[in-house]
Amino acid sequence: MAENTQDTPDSEDSGTGLASRLGSHVPALAVGSVIALASIPAGLQPWQAILGYGVLASGLMVWPTGKAAARSRAEKKAQKTPPLDFAIVEALDMPTIIFDQETLVVRQNAAAKVLVGDYPERASLSARIRSPAILDLVARVVARGLPESVEHSERVPSERWHEVRVAPVKTRSEPGKRLYVLTFRDLTEARRMDRMRTDFVANASHELRTPLASLMGFIETMQGPARNDEAARTRFFSIMLEQAQRMARLIDDLLSLSRLEMRAHVAPEGEVNLGRTIMHVVDTLKPMANDLGVEIEVALPEEAVVVAGDVDELIQVFSNLIENACKYGQAGKRVQITVTNPVAEGADVTVQDFGPGIAKEHVPRLTERFYRVDVETSRAKKGTGLGLAIVKHILARHRARLVVRSTPGEGSAFTVKFSRAESAKKTIIKELY
Repeated sequence: MAENTQDTPDSEDSGTGLASRLGSHVPALAVGSVIALASIPAGLQPWQAILGYGVLASGLMVWPTGKAAARSRAEKKAQKTPPLDFAIVEALDMPTIIFDQETLVVRQNAAAKVLVGDYPERASLSARIRSPAILDLVARVVARGLPESVEHSERVPSERWHEVRVAPVKTRSEPGKRLYVLTFRDLTEARRMDRMRTDFVANASHELRTPLASLMGFIETMQGPARNDEAARTRFFSIMLEQAQRMARLIDDLLSLSRLEMRAHVAPEGEVNLGRTIMHVVDTLKPMANDLGVEIEVALPEEAVVVAGDVDELIQVFSNLIENACKYGQAGKRVQITVTNPVAEGADVTVQDFGPGIAKEHVPRLTERFYRVDVETSRAKKGTGLGLAIVKHILARHRARLVVRSTPGEGSAFTVKFSRAESAKKTIIKELY
């Protein structure tokens, strides 16, 4: 049956000869002959009448008729109306799927294949997308013909958020056929930033509220029961000063974080001698280390190690790392600082203590704001919970990274890995321009 159907147009075209054309134009030729004969008595010359009739007959023989004419008109219309072009869809970085009224997938771009998987040819939309919310959205848009969107979240394998939108599209090539576009806009980073901002405000408020409550309590006590108690007032003033200093440190750290975030994409332009900078920090922290009974050992290479950076910010980095090593690794009685400069890689600075160490579940979260392994110990040692977060932001601006290795009972090692000077400059230029 299929072969007969396909052969029908060809057999009709081959049989369309002079006889078939004459047969289809008999009425028109008859009318033309009557008009030609009637024009002679009206004053037209015989040769003119014959010439006019010949022109009419020739035009009818050349003019396409029947299915040939219909096919010709269809071809011209197809030339005017371009076929569906999915090149733009393929170029989009947003996952995009095009499907028809039966929810059969017509096309998907590379981003959609990565997100939901590769659809087989003419597969149903539900073969890869199983979310009831998305499938209900598709059904509503197909039924109503109006664009809609929903917010969809996934917990496995990782937490992700997307705005899923479905909109109908009318095609020019096939006006009677309607297609639909399904897109996924990634909201994951925005949601994480919102959560981080909310947590940050809550933690900062909590950290400030604690010393403020302490100050207010002592002030009320001195105004009341301890009004005339000189010994109590002296002790309370000491505690109040300590709480005020804690708030000042917290505010200073918050301002430092804010400044670093504003300058995160501005690369430092200076050069820093790591050996000289570390010795400056060690000299500054030696009184504090002596009070804690900790000895600081420094191992520097013979040649000077110079990196691109901001000297004040790198002083802040090494001050945080060495001070933390002295405070939290106090039980080990010593802190070792090593500077190396491999030829194939950038310079490394390792600050190692020999204290109690850090459990492995805490290590990935050490650079989070206000994250503490032990809250009471951190507050007792006057920590704000922002030191390593500041270190992370400064190192990110310097195109460096922090590597933490820790073994419970043996101590912790914090290594700052700088990029090579040439690769760092290339990275800076690429990111800035």
